[in-house]
Amino acid sequence: MLSNTIFLILILALATAFGLYRHWTDGRVTLTDSRPALRETGLGFPIGTHATLLQFSSAFCQPCRATRFILNEVCELLPGVAHVEIDAESNLDLVREFAVTRTPTTFILDGTGMVIGRAVGLARKSDVLASLAPVLARANPSG
Repeated sequence: MLSNTIFLILILALATAFGLYRHWTDGRVTLTDSRPALRETGLGFPIGTHATLLQFSSAFCQPCRATRFILNEVCELLPGVAHVEIDAESNLDLVREFAVTRTPTTFILDGTGMVIGRAVGLARKSDVLASLAPVLARANPSG
């Protein structure tokens, strides 16, 4: 009986730790410069003048809808930033190529199509804006 109680407490502690980890990391933008330009994949979608927010979504994903809303708000705030949404189920080759493990996953591209950041889960507006700041500063050096 005591070993069952200890086992149950251990499972609850692990589940709580995992939940806290996911809460802390979901939607945070991780900056990277190791990904090639998405323009090279030949997708044919227009990228933004200064930056593009590329979102991988799936049809029945509620966080995908919320992410779409957030990213569209960012695009309204920042001229020259475009939002492109890709259905992950219809583009499995790209899902594999860019290691998309869940939806929504958002890639942040600079004006050349180079991937500079990635957010997995519901994107945080403040993190997306912060990751775009250096790109927009380079695009508009005068102010």
